Amino acid sequence: MPEVVRALEVLPGGSAGPPETGFEVAYVAPDGTELRRPLADVWAVPFEHALPVRAFTSYRRQRNLPGRWWSATTGGHVGYESWLERDHVMLLDFDPAVVGISSQPFWLFWAGSGGRPVSHAPDYFARRDDGSAVVVDCRPAERRRPRDVAKFDATEAACAEVGWEFRLVGAPDPVIVRNVRWLAGYRHPRHRVEPAATRLREVFTEPLALMDGAASAGEPLAVLPVLFHLLWSHELTAEMSQPLSAGSLVSSGVIR
Repeated sequence: MPEVVRALEVLPGGSAGPPETGFEVAYVAPDGTELRRPLADVWAVPFEHALPVRAFTSYRRQRNLPGRWWSATTGGHVGYESWLERDHVMLLDFDPAVVGISSQPFWLFWAGSGGRPVSHAPDYFARRDDGSAVVVDCRPAERRRPRDVAKFDATEAACAEVGWEFRLVGAPDPVIVRNVRWLAGYRHPRHRVEPAATRLREVFTEPLALMDGAASAGEPLAVLPVLFHLLWSHELTAEMSQPLSAGSLVSSGVIR
């Protein structure tokens, strides 16, 4: 995978100059083709399928911890460069409105102060089921230097030009992360076992304590993995802002 996308397509009319907005986008198509275009020309590009524009490297004594998250949404792996990014790609994977995710989806280029060229690769691009998109950058609040903030502000402005939402995120709610991380262990479709799944949806038609419902649906040791999978897939719901426990209320509707 190329570390930096530098290929510049000649624009219609033979011009390779910068766009009027000042933003250009470079990305790697699913077939490996490297492209660079004005921002205004890429608003409809399915970046959720783009290949990463940067490699996820690892080496001895590395301070950050890169890796790959197996996404139930995409059925493939999505890279991350830190545990913070891992938590946020997990939360995107858990979001029922998200239908596509890519990491390091593109380079954004623009002219900074004094005309100095500046570039930035956001961490994630996510597509929602209504066709809208969100671009995500992950950075703890205490590690946002002025130079970084300027890049995030420029990225937000670029996203606004093409109608994408931009999120600059730090550490997520630890309780939610802990709950979702537990459910993520059961995100694979192999945990959807019948007839237990159907029985659980019937049992939790009305709110019921997690373990009480599991016991009503069958042998808890056999039923619980299916229950956790249904919670991951949002076929059943529980309050994620409170620690999941045997007494957590679970329902096939919204818990109020």
